[in-house]
Amino acid sequence: MESTTQPKKHSMLPLLVVLFLISYGLLALLVVEQNTTISAQRSLIQQIMGDSLELTALKGKINVQHGLHPKGQPPQANPQENKGSVKQRKLVPLKPPTDAADTPDSRRTPISI
Repeated sequence: MESTTQPKKHSMLPLLVVLFLISYGLLALLVVEQNTTISAQRSLIQQIMGDSLELTALKGKINVQHGLHPKGQPPQANPQENKGSVKQRKLVPLKPPTDAADTPDSRRTPISI
């Protein structure tokens, strides 16, 4: 006697479809959670920047009240005196201009693998 039953084709297909839908649902949930986390971090950074600006302004006011320069140094009477002469400044030698013949042409650069 011959068997009339045929083997099932696509027996794993419904399970794979369910797993596929579950995985995409989890992925969508992850994207939403990341969006809320990024938004919360952005608002925290903006609050911290506002607090930092307020703190800097308060420090500047305190320094002005104590008679200090905003950088922590007393203001100078004559700023023209401290510019320095040519002897006091460190002179840096200038680089010579590059010659056009020294620059390689990128169109003629051989490319080899």
